[in-house]
Amino acid sequence: MPPDQLDSLVAVLDMVRFGEARTRPELSRRAGLGRTVITQRLGQLIGSGLLEEGQLGRSTGGRAPRELRFRAEAGAVLVAELGATGLSAGLTDLAGNLLVHRDATWDIAAGPEATLSLVEELFDALLADGHPSPVWGIGVGVPGPVEFASGRPVAPPIMPGWDGYPVRDRLAARYDVPVWVDNEVNTMALGEVRAGLARDVADMIYVKIGTGIGAGLVSGGRLHRGAQGCAGDIGHVALVSSVPGAADVVCRCGNVGCLEALAGGAALARDATVAAGEGRSPVLAQRLEQGPLQALDVVTAAEFGDPVAVELLQRAGRLVGETLAALVNFYNPAMVLLGGGVGASGDLLLASIRHAVYRRSLPLATRDLQIARSPLSGRAGLLGAAFMVVDELLSRERLGRWIGHGTPAGRPTLAAG
Repeated sequence: MPPDQLDSLVAVLDMVRFGEARTRPELSRRAGLGRTVITQRLGQLIGSGLLEEGQLGRSTGGRAPRELRFRAEAGAVLVAELGATGLSAGLTDLAGNLLVHRDATWDIAAGPEATLSLVEELFDALLADGHPSPVWGIGVGVPGPVEFASGRPVAPPIMPGWDGYPVRDRLAARYDVPVWVDNEVNTMALGEVRAGLARDVADMIYVKIGTGIGAGLVSGGRLHRGAQGCAGDIGHVALVSSVPGAADVVCRCGNVGCLEALAGGAALARDATVAAGEGRSPVLAQRLEQGPLQALDVVTAAEFGDPVAVELLQRAGRLVGETLAALVNFYNPAMVLLGGGVGASGDLLLASIRHAVYRRSLPLATRDLQIARSPLSGRAGLLGAAFMVVDELLSRERLGRWIGHGTPAGRPTLAAG
């Protein structure tokens, strides 16, 4: 397909898909394309099943035009979000609507073979429910750095055995569709900016505080992955020079004094266990008798006023907030969203983070800054994984390679470039 034809085809599709134009006259006016070109491109898109003409729109003096609609039901996307202590799988339409999903408790340290076997089991169960649309692609988020071009994790600190594992290749061979893999925080950020509180926010930072800590960056409305795909890995910012005793805390990445090792969910659980063992917190000591402490136990204890738990959360919030303040000064986002099992729970952590960011950032950078908890809870990553796949499939780089065949299914190499 000639480049100019492909450009106009994608432009027309995107305008209808994102609701920027709903009729032929609107398309012509907004895209700056002639009536003949609009008719030709719509013919291609309607013929491929991506668009359809529906009811009559409002008349502006002549014959009422037919409204155009993106056919989100034309295909489906399998999505998975892998966390340190659990995973989720789902099925969406092409508009990112989550149709069905399943969750499972899981330890990512079990390795890629066992983990992806469970993902495939969940995918198969979702497909067995009989959704009528064919699967067009798969999107996966994992809790570690990913080389986006190859779909392979690279030296992920909390994922032993995953370094260089061909996640994309395995799932593509199993389901015969294109597969994209990204850091789960990136998919969460994309889910929020397209379907959450950050919708229509051009510059945003999404911070996940769970077992570890990571950030997803959105700049100019687009996800910023960086040159290799590891932008936003704030969990391994070194705090050795600013936090007493940080040099004695070894992170899972092998370095010392990382933000994650001092303020992440695993750090909260570790420090709470020490406090309970030393008798400084009867509440946590009582909970410890029932089994190993988790970060959410600290959140719960703090909500009931336990001084040790309150101190631990305030300290974690201060360290996260001071780290974010550097990003806020450097990047000047309009919004910071907190997610993850720890980040999205309780007001104390949120208040501590806000206080540190506002105290350490420039007044202009925080004048209109919003800092809030994610409203999408655990679904942001699944939605973002779906948007990632659909955006790639309908991009200028890929649409022309499959639209003539009617479907990207059966063309797993589309994801390779």
